[in-house]
Parts: sequence; structure tokens; C-alpha cells
Amino acid sequence: MIFNLFKSDTEERPDDVKGIRQALLRFIKDVLQKSEGGEGANIKGLCLFMACNEEEKHVYEAAVYVDEEDRFKEEIQRIADDYAIGLPDAWTLEFIFDEQYPPEAVKSPTLDAALFIKTSKHTIRQTASAYIRVLNGEAEKQEYNISSESGKLNIGRDRKAQANDGFFRTNHIAFPSDSANDANKYISRQHAHVEWNNDAGCFVLFADEGGVPPRNKIKIRSENSEDPIKLHSTHIGHHLKEGDQIVLGESAVIEFSFKAEG
Repeated sequence: MIFNLFKSDTEERPDDVKGIRQALLRFIKDVLQKSEGGEGANIKGLCLFMACNEEEKHVYEAAVYVDEEDRFKEEIQRIADDYAIGLPDAWTLEFIFDEQYPPEAVKSPTLDAALFIKTSKHTIRQTASAYIRVLNGEAEKQEYNISSESGKLNIGRDRKAQANDGFFRTNHIAFPSDSANDANKYISRQHAHVEWNNDAGCFVLFADEGGVPPRNKIKIRSENSEDPIKLHSTHIGHHLKEGDQIVLGESAVIEFSFKAEG
């Protein structure tokens, strides 16, 4: 049954969930077959870039089963098995909703999507530094310098926060719970984190358990977007751009910038 997905050679642009899903799978299959001569043993992971607008984003999210971890990956794996593309056991899949993608990525002929294949030989090494400054709410510092070497930077209430599983995590950008600032009250102990994505060459903001509905939420206002972006999943991050303002909870606001203040 999986072979039926690839019988059509149409170049029409799909606009519904099923059509987009089939087009993405067909595209990924074609790229995988051309790379490594159809051999996937050297593939470490796939980065699927989707440059859809906010009105289309929910359709693309449904197409890749964004709320069902590994389901889309399992469909790719079945295709790889059917077409004798020998993917290794530990290959990874990442969804990136962004208009920018590495020049090495392959652009889809029918969708605003591109695929970058990470291999042991083919990686992008980039470095960067940036700043996160607090615009509203009270954190331990007013401004934080971050870099591509910083690793995972947790954001949340209190520096040492106990998670639901009983373990403690360190919040590197911490909003003390004993602050008199009301904005701090609506920040979760496990609210969000920022990490460097080397393949995309940018910093990415992810919601953690306390930062997705129905808990305290995360909204992002980008300079090139009229409507705020909301994070609904811990698996799909937002690629941070210059001037992005992030609302944590009700009214705490932090800003991302590549420029030092002043």
C-alpha cells in the first residue's frame, strides 16, 4: 500500500493534510534514493524544513503528526525499508518551521519545504553568540549572553526547580518565586529552553512541560509577523530571529537579539 503514494508524477501543489503528507513522503523518498546512491547507512538524521505561513502551519503540523512523536518517522522508515534504503537504527528526524534553511538542503518541487540530510561526512559547523534580555518580570540578571557553545539553557521559575518526576533541574535564566513582581508568578518551573541548532545555524526556543497548554503558555512576537506565534508542543521549536519578543505565562517578557544592549 505504501507504493501507491509514489505512482503520481503530478506537480500540483497540495493544500490539504493528506495531500501535503503524501507530497512530503514522496519528496523525502526521492531525496533519500538519490543521496548515497540509495544507501542510507551513513545518514545520521533528517532535518525537514517547512516554510509555511501561520495560516498553513496547523495543516503542515497535522501532516507530520506533530503531536504524535515518531509517527511520521515510522512512515519514513517503512518507505526506506520498502525501497531498500538502509537507514541506521539510531537516525533522527527534526521538524523545523522556518523560511531559512541551509544552502545544502534540497528544496521540494511542490511544497515550501526542504530536506537536509545529516551524515557522518556532511555536517554544518557554525558558531554564534546572542543576548536574551528581560523586558518585564524579574530575573536574576537583566541580560544574558548565550552562545552556540552554551548547550541547553533552561528558562523557568527559581534556579533550582523540582520536576514532576522528582528530579531537580537548573534554570539558567531564572525568575525567583519570592520576587514582588507579579509576572514571575505565572512562569512555570519547567517553562522553556533555548539551544543552538547547528544544522539550521540558529538558536531555537522550545516549550517544556510547563510552557504548553493547558499550563502557562509561550507566545512569540516576531518583527515580520503580525500575529503572535504560540508553541503547542515540546517537540517543535521556534527559530529565534533578531528582535523576537517572548511572553512567558501572562506578562513576563524576554527579548532575543544578536546585539548587546547599549
